[in-house]
Amino acid sequence: MVVSGFNSDVSFLRDFIFVAAVAISSTIDYAHQVFAYITEPDVFMWNSIIRGSAMSGSPFKAISLYSQMEKRHAMADRFTFPFLFKACTKLSWVRMGLGLHGKVVKFGFDSNKYIRNALIFFHANCGDLSAASSLFDESARVDVVAWSSLMAGYARRGNLDVARRMFDEMPERDLVSWNVMITGYAKQGDMVNARRLFDEVPRRDVVSWNAVIAGYVSCREYLVALEMFEEMRSAGERPDEVTMLSLLSACTELGDLCAGQMMYSSIMQMGSGCLSVLLANALVHMYAKCGSIERALEVFRGMTHKDITTWNSVLTGLAFHGHAEEVLALFEEMLRLKIRPDEITFVGVLVACSHAGRVEKGLGYFNLMRTRYKIKPNIRHYGCMVDILGRAGLLNEAFDFMETMEIESNGIVWRTLLGACRIHGNVELAKRASDELLRMRTNESGDYVLLSNIYASQGEWNGAEKVRESMDKSGVMKEAGCSLIEANNISVKQFLFDPKSKSKFSWKNHGS
Repeated sequence: MVVSGFNSDVSFLRDFIFVAAVAISSTIDYAHQVFAYITEPDVFMWNSIIRGSAMSGSPFKAISLYSQMEKRHAMADRFTFPFLFKACTKLSWVRMGLGLHGKVVKFGFDSNKYIRNALIFFHANCGDLSAASSLFDESARVDVVAWSSLMAGYARRGNLDVARRMFDEMPERDLVSWNVMITGYAKQGDMVNARRLFDEVPRRDVVSWNAVIAGYVSCREYLVALEMFEEMRSAGERPDEVTMLSLLSACTELGDLCAGQMMYSSIMQMGSGCLSVLLANALVHMYAKCGSIERALEVFRGMTHKDITTWNSVLTGLAFHGHAEEVLALFEEMLRLKIRPDEITFVGVLVACSHAGRVEKGLGYFNLMRTRYKIKPNIRHYGCMVDILGRAGLLNEAFDFMETMEIESNGIVWRTLLGACRIHGNVELAKRASDELLRMRTNESGDYVLLSNIYASQGEWNGAEKVRESMDKSGVMKEAGCSLIEANNISVKQFLFDPKSKSKFSWKNHGS
C-alpha cells in the first residue's frame, strides 16, 4: 500500500480498515495507526473504526472518533449510531448518550429499528427504564431484539419479576433472551431458577454455561461449578476465558491443587497461544493459595506482560506461606522496575516483615507507603504493624502505635496484640487488650480462652478461673472444633469435639 500510494485505492483502504478494526479484534490499535494516515476516509471507514473501537477494551475511543468525524464534516449515517450507543452503554456515559439521542432525532434516524434497539439497550442499562419503555412501541413489540434489550435492562437492574414477565410474554425467544434471564437469576444468587431455565433452554452456548458456572461460584457452591464444567465438556461445548476464570476461582477457594492443575491443562487445550494477563493472574493466585509456590513463580516468570494484580498475587502468596525473604527481594525488584505498588502490595510486604521478624524493614515500608506513594493506611496495614511489633516482643511499642492510629482499632487488631501477649507471657498488657475486646462486645470465645491460657501459663490460676467464670456468666459458648481429612479421594472424616458430650470426642463420616 505504501509503495503503490497509500491513499490511491479507496476500495482497498475500506477493506483494510474493516479487517483490521472489526474482523480481527486484536489489531484494533494497528487499525488506529493506519486510519490516522488516511486523508479523506469515507463514512464506511469511519463506521468500521468506530465499530471496532466500541467493541474493544477502550470504547471511549469510539466517542473520540465521532468527535473527529464531526470536526471533519463527515456525515454520520444510520450505521454509525448503534456502535456509539454501544460504547456509551459500556462506559455508562449517560450525558453523552443523551446528546447522541438528540442527534438521532435531529437527523431523522429515530424510526430505524437498529438505532431504536440500541437506544432501548442504552437507556435500560444506564438507568432510565422509563425512557427505554417509551421506545418500546408497537413496532418494537414484533422485534425479538427490542424485547431482549428491554428485558436485559430490567434484569441487570435487579427487577427480575418484570424481566421474567416480559420473558414469559415474548412472542418469540432467541438465545440472548434465555441467557439474559439465566444470568439475571445467577447474579442474584437464585440458582434454583437459573438452573431451571438452563435445563429448559432449547439450545445452549458458552454464555449459558458461563452464567450458571459463575453463579454457582458466587454462591460458594464450588464443587457444583466443577461438576457443571464436566457436563459442559461432555456436551461438546468449548470453554472460553470467562469459563476458566470462574473455575480457577472455584479451585482457589477450595484449595484444590489437583482440580486447579486440570483447569490449567484445559486452558492449554484451548489453543489460544500465550495466556492473557487475566488468566495468568488467576493461575498465579490459584497456585499460591493452594500452596504450590514453585508453580506460581513459574507462571509469574513466564508472563510477558504483568500488571499490579500479577505482582500482588505472587507477593501475597509468598508472604502467607512464610517465604518472607523472597517477598522482600521481589518487592525490591518491583521498585527497580518502576512499578507502582498499591495498598494490597504493602499488605503482602508487611506480612512478610512480620514473619521474618524484620521490624525496621516493616517500619520503613510503612513510612514509604505513606510518604512516597501517598497511600492512606487501612486497618489491615495497622494490623500488620501491630503484629510486627508484637511478634518481636515490643508490646509497649505496639500499644503506643495503636494509640497513634488514624482510624479506630477493631477486634482483629486487639486480638493480634492479645496473641502476642500470650507468646511473651505479658499478663498485664493481655488484660488491657482483653478489656478492649470486652468493651467492643465481640463475644468471641477465643478471646476468653486466650486470656485464660495466658494466666495459666504464668501460674495465675485464680485469674484463669475468673476468666472462665466471666465467660459462663456472659453466656459465651465455645464452638465445637472440626477438622476434615481426605484420603485417596474416597472419603472425608470429620473430627469433632463436643463440649456437651460426656465422651471427649465424637466422629462423623461423610462421603467425599
